[in-house]
Amino acid sequence: MSEKKLLLQASNVSIVFGGLRAVSDFNMELYRGELVGLIGPNGAGKTTVFNMLSGVYTPTEGEIDFWDKSDKVHVVNKKSPAKLNKIGIARTFQNIRLFGNLTVGDNVRIALHNQRRCNPFSVLFRTLKFRRDERIMTVRVENLLKLFGIKEKKNELAKNLPYGEQRKLEICRALAANPSLLLLDEPAAGMNPQETKELMELIAFIRREFKLTILLIEHDMKLVMGICERIFVLNYGQVLASGSPDEIKSNPDVIKAYLGSEAEAV
Repeated sequence: MSEKKLLLQASNVSIVFGGLRAVSDFNMELYRGELVGLIGPNGAGKTTVFNMLSGVYTPTEGEIDFWDKSDKVHVVNKKSPAKLNKIGIARTFQNIRLFGNLTVGDNVRIALHNQRRCNPFSVLFRTLKFRRDERIMTVRVENLLKLFGIKEKKNELAKNLPYGEQRKLEICRALAANPSLLLLDEPAAGMNPQETKELMELIAFIRREFKLTILLIEHDMKLVMGICERIFVLNYGQVLASGSPDEIKSNPDVIKAYLGSEAEAV
């Protein structure tokens, strides 16, 4: 069995907002190819962790290291969200953030900007290189939309898609950036049981097809326990427990703080 390769490491990470310690001494290691869950009560600090991992927030203390596809290490704390996206970290949001008045295809095309090979001169004068670049991007957009089953809607406005397809489009747009690490913030929020089941299958497919590491926040415990290999539990900004799904759902501290009677159902 090959040795696991480290992709991201958060070491003693804390963040303080106006005297409030939202996350304290957070430690996490993610390895290439893993599917990991981050769970906990509302207000536990889960989205704050995502915001630090994606460069939206800068930790007050500690360091986050990320290894890109060439195994070069980057300090996440020192990079903007745009730079982190370029080196391989992409995310979705708890509240869908699509460009509603743009088409489905253009929403995905926007995410390809960091892979353009044209300089401003080529764009301004519509050179052969620019036109070739545009054709390549069009093919990539259509291939991604086809994988998600929404290619036929590429010319529709994103705001007109049903809720479940808007979620799909947001994940599709994140994948267009060609990430090594995909952060999914409550991807099943607002979905019915059938949509959630389809989402579970989609996430498993994405992981296999794109050979990604996925970290997800989710309150649907059947989804989390059904697809995640490891789970971290946050409570009051601190890691309460970590381990396999079986270890987490039988952990008395996790049951008391979060799962409650739901532990038996999952």
